[in-house]
Amino acid sequence: QVQLVESGGGLVQAGGSLRLSCTPSGTVWRFNYMGWHRQAPGKQRELVADITNGEKTNYVDSVKGRFTISRDNAKNTVYLQMNSLKPEDTAVYYCNARKIGADYWGQGTQVTVSS
Repeated sequence: QVQLVESGGGLVQAGGSLRLSCTPSGTVWRFNYMGWHRQAPGKQRELVADITNGEKTNYVDSVKGRFTISRDNAKNTVYLQMNSLKPEDTAVYYCNARKIGADYWGQGTQVTVSS
């Protein structure tokens, strides 16, 4: 059973930075798609950023210019570099990875940005 393991969340002041990482616990073939979603209290889960196998990236408008998604295909790992963090970025961040016939989610990591 493959699980996605996230790390890098925490508490940071506004304007600070955090780097999230997500890697599978077991051996899997390369994921076609990897992405980060987030869910703030009382809100629906939203896509933050994603990256395809061909490294095409996509970002929600609210994080463009501040967040960068990247992947290390050798490690099947995806990263989310978050700079210039704002209090409204506070949420639980979830990693998502897909390959043909499978869709995996991480357990979530809390990111809290204080003003």
